[in-house]
Amino acid sequence: MNGLRDLTESALRDIVPVHWRVPSRLNEAIRYSLDAGGKRLRPILALAAAESVSGEEEARQRALPFAAAIEMIHTYSLIHDDLPAMDNDDYRRGRPTNHKVFGEAMAILAGDGLLTHAFYVASLAAGKGVPAERVLAVVSELSRFAGLPGMVGGQADDMLGEQGITSMEELENIHLHKTSDLIACSLRAGGHAAEATPDQLAALELFGRNIGLAFQIQDDILDLIGDETKLGKPLNSDEKQGKVTYPYLIGLEESRERVRSLTNEAVRAIRQAGLQRTDLLTDIADVMMRRDH
Repeated sequence: MNGLRDLTESALRDIVPVHWRVPSRLNEAIRYSLDAGGKRLRPILALAAAESVSGEEEARQRALPFAAAIEMIHTYSLIHDDLPAMDNDDYRRGRPTNHKVFGEAMAILAGDGLLTHAFYVASLAAGKGVPAERVLAVVSELSRFAGLPGMVGGQADDMLGEQGITSMEELENIHLHKTSDLIACSLRAGGHAAEATPDQLAALELFGRNIGLAFQIQDDILDLIGDETKLGKPLNSDEKQGKVTYPYLIGLEESRERVRSLTNEAVRAIRQAGLQRTDLLTDIADVMMRRDH
């Protein structure tokens, strides 16, 4: 995972062509959030999926524009989620949120810039040898999984229902879209880069949906019992904001069991998908299940 993270960091440093004129303050705001670190989970999964399908390390390079684009969309979503009109958070990844440093207007524009530019970066995969129809498929899927029926829709449902969510079904639906959709898209993007079959793409999507949901449940658990210095934000922030979480609905132990069962189901799907390699993705799933930040 460290090697895939380093590859991602290298790609993210060069996302804007040097001859483009970008206002310096806007560029500074974008880099502030994009360079803030984080797990880089989504691009790592995209790169790992490409290598898993093909069995070749070279597949990482073909998937790299997709991986960078997805991380840019994820970063934009964090900038916007932190805004006063949304979650109103003061800290992200251990330091002040973007709007606390650059003001609300510039933070909004930084998010807008990252989202828009992500599709330009994704299109560069054609120059890496990815067939044009696969690039088009990823652009289409990225628009859907990150957009109205996906991540954006999930965030809207979260905002509209925060005070009224009473069922597990409602909570799970929110997180399947708010969190899992972009993770599932990452896996499918890597699969497309390696020209995966429809059955392999379906298995990668199931893997992504399951570990995405497990990831969110683990986040809810860590918000209660984690280490603030590792999390980069105060504990019990969900409770203070009145958010309904998995531990709130089903308790801590059952939440932990749900993480385990979702992860095991994800691993089974990958092992039955006929991939050239399965260890990359199954190892990542195991690390995610045991993470403490």
